[in-house]
Amino acid sequence: MSAGAPLFTFGVIADVQYADLEDGSNFARTRTRYYRNSLQLLRKAREHWSGSAVRPEFVLQLGDLIDGFNALHGASRSALDTVLREFRSGVVDEVHHVWGNHELYNFSREELLTSELNSTLHVKRRLGECCPGADIYAYSFSPQPGFTFIVLDAYDMSLLGLEESSEQYQSALRLIQMYNSHQDLNSPPTPTESEPLLQRYAKFNGGFSQEQLDWLDSVLSSADDRQEKVTIVSHLPVHPDSTDPACLAWNHGALLGLLRRHCSVVLFMAGHDHDGGYCYDPESGVHHLTLAGVIETPPHSQAFGSVCVYPDRMELTGHGRISSQVLNFS
Repeated sequence: MSAGAPLFTFGVIADVQYADLEDGSNFARTRTRYYRNSLQLLRKAREHWSGSAVRPEFVLQLGDLIDGFNALHGASRSALDTVLREFRSGVVDEVHHVWGNHELYNFSREELLTSELNSTLHVKRRLGECCPGADIYAYSFSPQPGFTFIVLDAYDMSLLGLEESSEQYQSALRLIQMYNSHQDLNSPPTPTESEPLLQRYAKFNGGFSQEQLDWLDSVLSSADDRQEKVTIVSHLPVHPDSTDPACLAWNHGALLGLLRRHCSVVLFMAGHDHDGGYCYDPESGVHHLTLAGVIETPPHSQAFGSVCVYPDRMELTGHGRISSQVLNFS
């Protein structure tokens, strides 16, 4: 690991999924979900960041901050207030929130756009570009010259948070029904030899509209010209080797192809897959890092990271279920 001060440091955490409920299980009933304990682990992460010798300039919260069960109990707003209070209690006053499927179980897209989970309304630093789509939650920011971070909206194309009568919903429904014939669209389709990644066509996933992809292409072209180093964050992973296939974005191939046409991207970070994952894509020179989720982390462990950024690499210090590693820039 490095000697010398980093250019800047940031924190990262994923899939807190807090709810004021007793421990439960995942939908397959194979894993325990620690609903109340997730708040304690978030608090310990915040205390660590606050007490660090080099405090992070910002935190990336990679989505699914509160669990969908809150909506069933009429507790969406109280749960969100409880979790956001933890972020407000620390010295890190800039949090970039990513939207996941559980945000959209609790709130409509319209509600999220006017909430504290819309970071473009609340962060203090000067933002770069925002996607011009009226309800697309995607934007860029630069913590330091030469470095750009891009937050993507992985549910710009989805069945979640929308009126069923809307064209956006109907278009997504037509797409998913081309691949998923189950009555319950949360049940992933069975993969085939010719289509080994079909599981991704489930209701709890989503994708990126062409409008958002065009905007991202433009932002990356500018970053290429300026020889910047770009980190992209999304709730959904896009590289099959960085996650379980059931957690991939619907049109992950379109985004992967876009990354491979640009030289500026160094890291793609995601959540959603509670086991986490990692791979390096030699075609693009991009590290794909999927963070393990807090919600399935036992009380005696932890799941968050701190990233120190240097001119030629990032150094991730992981805690608990998240491994430390060095991410060299190509």
